[in-house]
Amino acid sequence: MNFLSIIFTILIVSLQYPLWFGRGGWINIYEMQKEIEAQKTINKIMQDENNTLRLTVNDLKNGTDVIEAKARFDHGLIKKDEIFFQVIN
Repeated sequence: MNFLSIIFTILIVSLQYPLWFGRGGWINIYEMQKEIEAQKTINKIMQDENNTLRLTVNDLKNGTDVIEAKARFDHGLIKKDEIFFQVIN
């Protein structure tokens, strides 16, 4: 009877091993779920950046206000009849 118990125990353990440690096992699935959540976070950040860039490109194509603001900020554009004041802290 003891020999039969040992055989059944070995059989049960050998059947349970792939469930826990195999390619589709619980541990592997848990790790993959963590990777998926991390990738979803990265995708959300990149999607927000893409939307911002898409809006900027659309503004640059359709309006002159954004172009003027970029020229003023990046290159110090001053229009005719404007007075430039430089504030030093």
